[in-house]
Amino acid sequence: MNVTTTITENSEAPASIEPARLRVAIQGVAGAFHDIAARQFFGHDRVEIIPAHTFEELVFLVENNGADTGLMAIENTLAGSIMNNYRLLYHAGLQATGEVYLRIHQNLMALPGQSVEDLTEVYSHPMAIAQCEVWFRQYPHIRLIEAEDTALSARMIREGQLSHAGAIASDLAASMYGLEILAGSIETNKKNYTRFLVLERQQEAAARTGTNKVSICFAVSHEVGSLHRVLSVMAAYELNLTKIQSTPIMGKPWEYFFFVDFVCAGQMDWKQAVEAIRPLTADLKVLGAYPQGNRQFRD
Repeated sequence: MNVTTTITENSEAPASIEPARLRVAIQGVAGAFHDIAARQFFGHDRVEIIPAHTFEELVFLVENNGADTGLMAIENTLAGSIMNNYRLLYHAGLQATGEVYLRIHQNLMALPGQSVEDLTEVYSHPMAIAQCEVWFRQYPHIRLIEAEDTALSARMIREGQLSHAGAIASDLAASMYGLEILAGSIETNKKNYTRFLVLERQQEAAARTGTNKVSICFAVSHEVGSLHRVLSVMAAYELNLTKIQSTPIMGKPWEYFFFVDFVCAGQMDWKQAVEAIRPLTADLKVLGAYPQGNRQFRD
């Protein structure tokens, strides 16, 4: 028997190597709406969720390699812009490299065997509670209690085996923590959507195929027409503004910082447009460039 034959007969086929999952930092725990958005963007089986208690912790995790990427809510159709997250992004060494739009369905859930009439208290994030208060008017015996997170409320009920208690959270949270949905989609306004940004470390962020949306921020001088001049240049470069948001500049009363999103409608490179407005602005920063997210919503 020659050496080649011996090796062939006694060697085993190499085991298949499962590709490493992408570590995605989110605010909240597994089952939160951030989790759903991450799975929607990256693929259900490709992510390992890295929980963060706060958005500040989320940014810290991504900046310091505690996660490969992050997913952060930036605005909601009912609550408006999350200005603290815009400020975090401005000061962070991160870039937005994608965006996700998610329809938010709020569900009432509890331990199996419970009914709505059995519940005496319901836990959830303050925003989730606010979105469902009208539904709960028909159950005045239920006390609504604010908690840190939607999915965390669901997990707390499961781990504590809290009978007569419910949570408002996603259907993913109900599935993960073995809870039964007693009432689905109880939010008052059904046009409830949240936009999330995908965040990567600045030195690792790469241009995506189909990049056509850009997020920037800047200040302008406190004089008549200063913002108009900036917007006029952007219009000349055929940039379609999809959002403009102002926030006061600390220490400079009545002066404002502007966060702007635009989509490139013309043929010119967006970098040329940014350089064209730079002399008209102060502290201009590109927060990210990415493919525009899908806004074709279905209930």
